[in-house]
Amino acid sequence: MSTRSNTSTSGCLTGAVAGFSRMFILFAWIARPLAFDAAFGGWIMPCLGFMFLPFTTLMYLILVQGVGRVDGLDYLWLGLAVVLDIASVGAAGAANRDKLPASVPGSTAPPAAPPPAAGA
Repeated sequence: MSTRSNTSTSGCLTGAVAGFSRMFILFAWIARPLAFDAAFGGWIMPCLGFMFLPFTTLMYLILVQGVGRVDGLDYLWLGLAVVLDIASVGAAGAANRDKLPASVPGSTAPPAAPPPAAGA
């Protein structure tokens, strides 16, 4: 029987944020496929962005729409989007750390108690 209590609720928030960004990319791609073609020039980069850097993909799509290139302060917005992507992955890892077995390095689970002796 485990005495740990699960008090972390950030896993659901992280999942909602990650799901929102990916759903927004999907809906934007369905609604404006020509904008994605103009920004990325194909379907491979948006798919990779969907899987690994969804906020950065969305930010790049928004920034490229008007001028057709990224320059000046646009790099600040792209940098913030990259930080947001990395933070969402880090938050998911931190939220799920207590679900790792105690034998895995970095786990917060207490080590298992030794089995009771046979003669006790």
